[in-house]
Amino acid sequence: MNSVDPFDLSKALDGAAKAHLEPTVSRFILEAEYEPAGDQKSAIEKTISQLNNSQSRCVMLGVTGSGKTFAMANVIESLNIPTLILSHNKTLSRQLWQEMSSLFPNNAVEYFVSHYDYYQPEAYLPKRDLYIEKELSMNERIEQERFSTVASLVSRPDVLVVATVSAIYGLNPPETFLQQHARIHVGQQVEPHDVVKELVALQYRRVNGEIARGELRLRGEILDLWMPSRDDPLRIQFDLDGITRIQVCESVSWESIDEVEEVWVHPKEFFMTSPERFERAMEDIEFELQERLDFFEKAGMDLEAHRLETKTRYDLDMLREIGHCRSIENYSMHFDGRSFGERPYCLLDFFSACAQTFHGTKEKFLVIMDESHVTLPQLGGMYNGDKARKDNLIDHGFRLPSAADNRPLKGHEFQSMVPQMLYVSATPGERELKQLCECTGQQMPEQDPKEKRKPLLKDALGEIQGISRMEIRPTGLLDPQIEVRPTEGQVQNLLDEINDCVQRNERVLVTVMTIKFAEEVADYLQRMEIKAHYLHSEIDTLERSEIIKALRIGHIDVIVGINLLREGLDIPEVSLVAIFDADKEGFLRNERSLLQTIGRASRNENGKVILYADSMGRAMESAISQTIERRQRQIAHNEKNGIIPKTIVKPLPVMGIEADQLLAGTAGKGITGGKRFVGGSSSQAAKSRAHELINKFDLGAGLWGDNVLSNLSQPNSDEIGIESTSDDATVERLKKEMIQAAERLEFEKAAELRDRILQLENSKSN
Repeated sequence: MNSVDPFDLSKALDGAAKAHLEPTVSRFILEAEYEPAGDQKSAIEKTISQLNNSQSRCVMLGVTGSGKTFAMANVIESLNIPTLILSHNKTLSRQLWQEMSSLFPNNAVEYFVSHYDYYQPEAYLPKRDLYIEKELSMNERIEQERFSTVASLVSRPDVLVVATVSAIYGLNPPETFLQQHARIHVGQQVEPHDVVKELVALQYRRVNGEIARGELRLRGEILDLWMPSRDDPLRIQFDLDGITRIQVCESVSWESIDEVEEVWVHPKEFFMTSPERFERAMEDIEFELQERLDFFEKAGMDLEAHRLETKTRYDLDMLREIGHCRSIENYSMHFDGRSFGERPYCLLDFFSACAQTFHGTKEKFLVIMDESHVTLPQLGGMYNGDKARKDNLIDHGFRLPSAADNRPLKGHEFQSMVPQMLYVSATPGERELKQLCECTGQQMPEQDPKEKRKPLLKDALGEIQGISRMEIRPTGLLDPQIEVRPTEGQVQNLLDEINDCVQRNERVLVTVMTIKFAEEVADYLQRMEIKAHYLHSEIDTLERSEIIKALRIGHIDVIVGINLLREGLDIPEVSLVAIFDADKEGFLRNERSLLQTIGRASRNENGKVILYADSMGRAMESAISQTIERRQRQIAHNEKNGIIPKTIVKPLPVMGIEADQLLAGTAGKGITGGKRFVGGSSSQAAKSRAHELINKFDLGAGLWGDNVLSNLSQPNSDEIGIESTSDDATVERLKKEMIQAAERLEFEKAAELRDRILQLENSKSN
């Protein structure tokens, strides 16, 4: 094992201003125009009291629209310790990141999700004798945001990270990160030549003339640096006292296009380790390979031995020649210096390092699990899926046994690394409630021996003490009215309800059981001249976000989905939720799923839910009864306090803004809350394809925003028919698209659009 303390952050703090390292100075400051209301105040106080009393697991139950995010922010501000918020998907984690960034504008609010746009892991299917090569498409900008996250955790005490389950996957230990990266910031007392030496150690090449990626140039007191992952170089200015200014410059003219106060410079090659560690790892891999070959030969498994030797020898040759190979992560155990079976380092180790450095103990950080009834099972399932795939590869000679230690954390490992956890959900799951009972000495409600099913959530919540509840909304909004209707003629019946909502300029969510039925219902509604679109797992993350925003803006009136219209969706314009096959109990129609789906209509004063069913199932009955009981309490509260429910007024989104931020050149916060330089504008590789929604409703760049995602949500120019698009509005939209393409330096596309505009104008004049 490495003798260096992996949690020693002294290198990160060299030269940093002491005032920015004290938790009492750089503390979480919540900035909001409103105070806790409804049930928020009591829930916040109860949760803070439990956490201050060292309760290891807490549960906060908050119905949809009760302000769970604001309550979490108040808890974070009060505790003033590094905090990790876990979410179960990228869309909701991005939404959470935006909300927390606005509530904590002067703190380091970071975003840590999987950096793969597409990932097909290496696998072997023995029954078919089929080997599948690893394929991936990495998003460099998300990689830079991950980089910004760990940079904050090793350099400041006020860090809030919003992450997905990628937080439990392997990372280099904190000390390796510090040894192989350079931190440069305004006010740093350092000589230019010392910075150059540090960068040359990271494999950057010093030049005197023109500079390219991976190179640096020092002229007097000006240092120019171009990181390989960036489209724009840096200019660092010095004086007698050290660094005075850091600018992001245009790569040709060197004009300043932005100014930052802190830079974390990664190596020219991302995969670096010390020469000593590298050589030791190579020896360990050779030793393990020989042991495994001996095992296969004794077992008479010549084919497996040949496979393993061929693959591993090739990887070793690549490592010796260029310091990298395609499957380097499979040897991470050796490069980290870990033992067999020892868990990998992960983001939680950086939280431990941050807590130890700034708060005196590794235990001084908090994990908040948002929508815990979904996120916790997801975390627990990661290891088993990874192990099953790796076992096949190892058993059949495609990988060394140490490849199994490049893995996500096991469930118990994750739990043991989290000193305090707050579970937040409108429908907390059995696991969360059980952990709460264990740490508070309560008895978990058990099922009746006569009953074959588990106890209902309603019954468990009535018996377990210590749950912080938020059931009264600050806005006074009520849980929606519920109607149960027969399935016969359900689509036609729903059409009448949709037309009423459209006339009131309100939106509708429809949830069904299958992808095919979702598409059929959406297609039927479109034929009935309803602006509808389906939403399911075959639509990628960015498009889902755009479709939901299109619903809010009014480009779409109805979304038909399956399991994507539940947790965390904040759409106050939705007044009607329709649930087909509500009585078919299962994963999509259990008690918690129904409650979550019903909650989507609780942000509108006219909220209404229609359950289409021919019988009353156990889950249906429980979900309906809980909703009615809460609605009665909410009505009584409103009458007592003179509150008139009003639909939440929320600013309309801008199409594509999340993608723009995802591709932004800066991320996180610097040492005084300013920008940190971590990534650049992307290359011209944005995908462009026709979208049936845009074709159907004639939506173009003018409506979908002036941004890098315009291509994603508008038709290709050659698919625009003259007979259907010869009006002035279409020509204007195409002109706007042409200007956008030119601004993005997509000159070929701009020329095509110009020719198409001329064709349309000539057609019109003729």
